Amino acid sequence: MNADDLNACADQVRRADPERFLAAMAAPVAARRVLFPLYAFNAEVARAPWVTQESMIAEMRLQWWRDVLEEIRAGGNVRRHEVASPLAEVLDEEGTRLLDELILARRWDIYRDPFEDKATFQDHLLKSSGHLMWAAARALGAPAEAEAAVLDAGYAHGLGNWLRAIPALEQAGRVPLVDGRPEAVRALAEEGGVRLMKARQARGVIPSKAVAALLPAWKTAAILRRAVQNPANVAEGTLDVSPMQSRLTLMARAATGRW
Repeated sequence: MNADDLNACADQVRRADPERFLAAMAAPVAARRVLFPLYAFNAEVARAPWVTQESMIAEMRLQWWRDVLEEIRAGGNVRRHEVASPLAEVLDEEGTRLLDELILARRWDIYRDPFEDKATFQDHLLKSSGHLMWAAARALGAPAEAEAAVLDAGYAHGLGNWLRAIPALEQAGRVPLVDGRPEAVRALAEEGGVRLMKARQARGVIPSKAVAALLPAWKTAAILRRAVQNPANVAEGTLDVSPMQSRLTLMARAATGRW
């Protein structure tokens, strides 16, 4: 893998997704060669719908990345790009499928239509955050039997981040929740907590070499717990934990492998 490309991916993640950057930096050096291209890809896809007011241009940006994934899947030449080139070195066919569905889920960000129902909302989180985490875990050597646990952790992580983003999404004219009543928000956070607990109970099926893929969820439990304790924290944008507590928790998770 080209060192300049890898550094470019790392720098992009540092700027666009600082929490995943910290999680990757807490991982072994070898794991970073997998994580940074995946997280840089995610950053590119996540920002595509927001850099323009023209839906057609946003669609074209997402399609560009779908075309990249198709080139990787086909196994031929992949267009030269500081993210696409290293990404091609860490993905297999299943990985490209997972990320393609991630892109399709991100199309929601282009438009202002609300989610049709709770199942559609959950599917969005699973295919965005869940698929990214599972693609990373697979690329780091996680076996098929770890899929359910990793997807549960990825869903919970995505939900925590989504709840944190509610004020910004509403300000941007989006309708981020199917039901925004406090009791519904509490129930949603409780369900996320149950999924995270279920994933943690299955830690044994995830090999140590793949644990780095789960580190981005280092503070998910605390965020969801704050939403359960007081759903008003969601609307007020006060779900996050203190920076010091956050860093200490990440250090502990990375040291023990108990994400």
